Amino acid sequence: MSTTFWVGEIFDPNAADGSQVMSTYDSQWMRSYGGCDGVNTNGCQTEARTQAKGYAPTAMTPKENPFYLDLPFDDVNDATAFAERASVIPWANDPGFAGNAQNRSFSYMKNQWVRIRKDGRECYGQIEDAGPGQYHDKDYVFGSNDARPVNKNFNGAGMDVSPALNGCLGFSELDGESDKVDWQFVARDQVPAGPWLSIVTVSQVQ
Repeated sequence: MSTTFWVGEIFDPNAADGSQVMSTYDSQWMRSYGGCDGVNTNGCQTEARTQAKGYAPTAMTPKENPFYLDLPFDDVNDATAFAERASVIPWANDPGFAGNAQNRSFSYMKNQWVRIRKDGRECYGQIEDAGPGQYHDKDYVFGSNDARPVNKNFNGAGMDVSPALNGCLGFSELDGESDKVDWQFVARDQVPAGPWLSIVTVSQVQ
């Protein structure tokens, strides 16, 4: 199950993780992105995205990739995930990643590419936050036994996707809890041409 979130969304002002003005990897996420990833109508609201416009937002020009998502493994701010990251993340010892296990200014997860499929559609996005609801669910994120998410909120969702991915994948609702996907990590050289490559996010933790 996947839900939808967007830069600038505030879905619970009383929760520590209830605002997408910041992400777990970027304390100034909304500024870095270029503003509300939607329309400012009584706050930052989502909107339908279309293939004709490359699934881009209609009211602003993003500075970072609008094809973003989260997974429930925060390898920087969650103590359990941080302690485990060098041993459970498959690419932790690859060039460009090795040697950063104790570096809190470096995320192994941020900017990683994910292939997502739904009902015959296939789209790609970059990880730019962690969630939903859980932050060290290693069995779901990295396990080989098809474990279900530990999260039981939001209809048991195992990821949030951006409005661009929502449109690209043909979700039934703009902001719902009923769309199912399957997904896998992919290396950058496995990402095909598409609107998800128009802007690629490269910034690290900030």
